[in-house]
Order: sequence, then structure tokens, then C-alpha cells
Amino acid sequence: MLNKVQLIGRLGKEPDTRYMTNGDAVANVSLATTKSWKDKEGNKQEKTEWHNLVFYRGLAEVVSEYLKKGALIYVEGELTTEKYEKDGVDHYATKIVVSEMKMLGGNNKADHEEHSSAAPAGKPAKEPAKSEKRGKSDQEPF
Repeated sequence: MLNKVQLIGRLGKEPDTRYMTNGDAVANVSLATTKSWKDKEGNKQEKTEWHNLVFYRGLAEVVSEYLKKGALIYVEGELTTEKYEKDGVDHYATKIVVSEMKMLGGNNKADHEEHSSAAPAGKPAKEPAKSEKRGKSDQEPF
């Protein structure tokens, strides 16, 4: 089975970075992807989809440090759906847990850099390292 998402889009807001009880960073952002086409009358049409992205550990620190609203990025990750209750009603939220990210330029502090979720947590965000990917089992909910 395969659960893989690949997107290129722009951040819709500044990253919201928090820290788990174990000190690991978690960053949440929204990503806009826009599809353009011409209708049968030749008029340009657009549709924007919004995606909720979650970054963990070193990758979350990189996102917090380098990305701003409007930044163009490429991400890879997997879809997750969380169930929560609000006012006695069940709700569902679909998110993308990002494992790979590339800055594509435009509104970034550092253009054209590649980052992985496996960037060591102790390494400064300005010098991200790439190594083996971590599995889902070492992620904590936030």
C-alpha cells in the first residue's frame, strides 16, 4: 500500500511552531495549490485548494526559521486524518505529515535548499543536515 502526497504551492500564513513536552518542534502551515484552465468560452478559471501541513523536529525548526507567508515550496508526505469532538459532534481533520521539503524560491530566507525531516534536532536550523528518514512510530501527536 502507498500513502504519498506531493505538492507544490505557496504558504497561506506564517508557520505556527510549538514544542512538545519532549522538546521536539512541531510546525503547522497551510499550503495553497491553484489549478488554472480555460472554460469553453475561453475565460480563465482558477480553483485553489488549501492543505494543512505538519512538520516535526528539525524540519519544523527549518520551516519556522526560513519560511514566511507566500513562500513557494515542494513537499512530500503522507495523509493523516484525525478525529476530534467539539460540542458533542465528531469532526475530522485531514493533514499532511511532511517528510521532505524543498524551498523553490520567492519569499524564502534561503532559496533552493532541500531539507528532510531527519535533520538532527540538535543541529542549528541554519545548517540542516539530511540523513535517513524517521518512521511514523517516533512522532508524537501535538
